[in-house]
Amino acid sequence: MNLDKFQNELVCICKQRVIFDVVGDIECDWGSHTVIQCPKCEELFSVDKPCQAFKSIEDLLKINDVFYSQEELLEYMSSSHTC
Repeated sequence: MNLDKFQNELVCICKQRVIFDVVGDIECDWGSHTVIQCPKCEELFSVDKPCQAFKSIEDLLKINDVFYSQEELLEYMSSSHTC
């Protein structure tokens, strides 16, 4: 996964334009995730697969121009673990 796209300014769910911090691997009860964090509201978003422990990248896709290709989004959604 190319994490450079998160080094461009995006709108967070807190409605602030930010450059997200890439946090790397964070553990949840079902595995580890690559996450990004908003420097304003500090919300964490799982960027590798959906997980109930973090906000979904889909939340950001709703308020930003497309920064995930259709292929990346399908890969994201299909790699979900059971929570």
